[in-house]
Amino acid sequence: MEKKKKTTGFAMFLVTIGIVYGDIGTSPLYVMKSILEGNGGIGNTNTDFIVGSLSLVIWTITLLTTVKYVLIAMRADNNGEGGIFSLYSLVRKTWKWLIFPAMVGGAALLADGVLTPAVTVTTAIEGLRSIEVMERFLGAGQGKVIIITLLIITALFSVQRAGTSKIGRAFGPVMLIWFSFLGITGASRVFLHPVVLKAFNPLYAVKVLLSPYNKAGLMILGSVFLAATGAEALYSDMGHVGKSNIHRSWPFVKACLILNYLGQGAWILQNNGDAALLAMGEVNPFFQMLPPALRPVAVLLSTLAAIIASQALITGSYTLVSEAIRLDLLPHLKVNYPSDTKGQLYIGTVNGLLFVGCSLVVLYFRSSARMEAAYGLAITVTMLMTTLLLFVYLFKILNQKVLAVTIALVFGAIEAVFFFSSLGKFAIGGYVTVIIALLLFSVMVIWHRGTQLEKEHSVRLRTRDYISNLATLRADKSVPLCAQNLVYVEKSTDAETLDRDTLYSILDKDPKRAQAYWFISIRVLDEPRAARYRVETFGTDFVFRVVLELGFRNHQRLNVYIRQIVGDLLESGELPPQERKFSIYENSNVGNFKFCFLRRSVASDAGLTDLDRFVLTAKYSVRQLIGSRIQWYGLDTSSLIMETVPLVVSAQPASGQRPIRAAGGIPETAEEE
Repeated sequence: MEKKKKTTGFAMFLVTIGIVYGDIGTSPLYVMKSILEGNGGIGNTNTDFIVGSLSLVIWTITLLTTVKYVLIAMRADNNGEGGIFSLYSLVRKTWKWLIFPAMVGGAALLADGVLTPAVTVTTAIEGLRSIEVMERFLGAGQGKVIIITLLIITALFSVQRAGTSKIGRAFGPVMLIWFSFLGITGASRVFLHPVVLKAFNPLYAVKVLLSPYNKAGLMILGSVFLAATGAEALYSDMGHVGKSNIHRSWPFVKACLILNYLGQGAWILQNNGDAALLAMGEVNPFFQMLPPALRPVAVLLSTLAAIIASQALITGSYTLVSEAIRLDLLPHLKVNYPSDTKGQLYIGTVNGLLFVGCSLVVLYFRSSARMEAAYGLAITVTMLMTTLLLFVYLFKILNQKVLAVTIALVFGAIEAVFFFSSLGKFAIGGYVTVIIALLLFSVMVIWHRGTQLEKEHSVRLRTRDYISNLATLRADKSVPLCAQNLVYVEKSTDAETLDRDTLYSILDKDPKRAQAYWFISIRVLDEPRAARYRVETFGTDFVFRVVLELGFRNHQRLNVYIRQIVGDLLESGELPPQERKFSIYENSNVGNFKFCFLRRSVASDAGLTDLDRFVLTAKYSVRQLIGSRIQWYGLDTSSLIMETVPLVVSAQPASGQRPIRAAGGIPETAEEE
């Protein structure tokens, strides 16, 4: 399969900075503010502390974002796609245990996504306090700030269902203005106080960690790390714009970010003895360094940038969850495609949970300072897991052992230091993201282990041994016709066997006569956009064993693919035309379809261990609570049969795997219904 070609030029430059850099682009709003608060305020600073802190920020962005992600991690693309689950897909066949770092990293990234919209929007709205008239309007408390923040967050999540293709076209120009604003305002301050340019010397970064004027010690890295929190999202968004466009746009973005950090540092050094500032308590250098006339512009731009950053995290969460579902790490959820924009999707359940989570975070923490205390801890875990998977990819897949070991040692050590320094945030808010990440990880583990147990105790029967039974049932008109086409969805892709429960449902539990029996299973491929199928007819014209091979980013709309397969089989003569007396369509030669879904339950005498019983019971409870395969397969309006079958523990081995013949392919551009 050929990789998708990405266009370049100024138009794609705009699209790239609008889509990719929203998260990292809002970091100047709170990084220096957090560093000041961690050191006791603006009055406890001096030149060495500020220059050293700026040096830490510059080299954190350079090493983690530029070197690790832009230059190295983007080499590990899965047909152009990036992100921790795409990276896992590249190495999943090497060691089975790699599923756990992938789940840990994915859960931590989703947890951090809950906090990002809350902290960015709140920080931007708090910038209103830098305007005198708005300071009087907001008053001393946080009540009005919280109300405005919640209104913006509510509006943001409300528009997700309709899609954001029109809004998305405006993201690029807005972010271009934002980054230009960051660079110009920062450079104007650096010009007045160029001593901050010493920060490019990494020796100052090392020196500040061990200096007595750094009251936070190594814990300062917990604040510094906030400057790189968007790096993982940058890697995940690679598939939307292509690595070449990120390589072209990142130097501009990085220059603007560093100039703004330097400008904030220059302003701090010029004003760290100001009595009025000392009396303020919380000081945000980003807003305070601007002339009063520019502050309303800064608040407006920062709010727009915060909304765009939040939008990127929200849609990124949809993509992350969708990939986890296709890798069978999360329950099947209904996925909608609200517009024709490529790659745009909407998951209502995820949208609702994110909205509730963000709102609760705002109500619980109330101020951006407290949110920043919780921010960044989870993402350090994601970065460590990405480093581990990247090491395996380079070592085992590309066979670049020296580079792999170097990356593991260098970035593993750097990120481990950041992780342990961020642990200081645990007691003052970090526990919130840790709890969220643990909940998500627990769901992934339960779903993954539950699926393994079902496979272990699944009994497979040879399909050919039951062809005569199906033929007899099909011809027995004393049994009412259940459907002209009866469809079962199988988990195994072994074309020669069927799950015992499937055959039991057709022949024993309630005999189901049909003109054609369809047994369909879906195999998720490492290729993001693949779509093809294989079929086995067992020499009949009424039993069809279909294996759909779909990329992990493809939506599994069964009715779309069945329509294509039926058309192919009718054309080849393998499926005889079916008489349909009543239809709104003329000359219909395909009968009606019914889809039968089997739900397993844990019987009291199943013979499972207490732990396995708990895992399976928890999995079935989560499935009923969150969603169903019916929604995932797009069969909400189809004719359905639902049956419950007990999980039976048996020592009988599954039948051996056998090859299946190729019978056709589905175009990768097949349209959905």
